[in-house]
Amino acid sequence: MAATRQDSPRTALMMLDDAAQAARSGFACMFSTADEYEAALIAERRSQGRYGSSHFWPVAMFVGCGLTAAGAVLLML
Repeated sequence: MAATRQDSPRTALMMLDDAAQAARSGFACMFSTADEYEAALIAERRSQGRYGSSHFWPVAMFVGCGLTAAGAVLLML
């Protein structure tokens, strides 16, 4: 938005003011704290299904611990 020599100083000043207002509006944030942002982000991701209920790892860990305990018992016999 470079002003040319034909522009009047008033027009150039109005263009500069418009550019400043547009730049200031880009910094507006709808969250007052990082906690609010993170809570909204997690809520949005949950609604998208990103944090699906995966029961695979707890079951796999339980089976793994059970096999380890059974192996330890068999070694002691």
